[in-house]
Amino acid sequence: MLNRIFRSLTNLYRGQRGMTGLETAIILIAFVTVASVLAYSVLSAGIFSAERGKATVYQGLESAQATMEIQGSVLGLSPNQSELEQVIFSVGLTMQDEKVDMDSIVINYFDDEVHSENVTWSSAISGGSTERGSANMMEFDEQHVVTVTIPATATREIYEGFTLQVIPPTGATLTIQRTLPAYLGKVIDLQ
Repeated sequence: MLNRIFRSLTNLYRGQRGMTGLETAIILIAFVTVASVLAYSVLSAGIFSAERGKATVYQGLESAQATMEIQGSVLGLSPNQSELEQVIFSVGLTMQDEKVDMDSIVINYFDDEVHSENVTWSSAISGGSTERGSANMMEFDEQHVVTVTIPATATREIYEGFTLQVIPPTGATLTIQRTLPAYLGKVIDLQ
């Protein structure tokens, strides 16, 4: 009986043979190929994500950098010498390679009582500047004189403050905060 069991077991394992080198190589190549495709996908996603992050950082820097700055004094005009009617200031660019389309600028006015968006304003190139490019396109070596008309609903009297926001199409907003002095002349230097 024992012999019979041993013969059965020998017959059972006689048809089995070990894996050959070729089968092992095929399995190994399949694993390496799958791992390579997975690694390529992960690396591609990582590189794409890093590029998007870099673009976002550069875009944030561009919008945070000041495009314009005040050149000189901010003047207030009060023809009746009782309330402020207009504010005049000169602006120039801070970076050499930038340009600002003056037609696309928005100016907002607000104080303690009034908030007015897109107020009436005008711009002219400063007397000392030469127009180099297209009209109303401020370039690095130019200065523009901006005249803002204070809204009729705003009554700016002595010791009262106001804020003007000059919003260019690109770059940071230029904020001008001023307080009126004790005496309102026809022309006031709002320091």
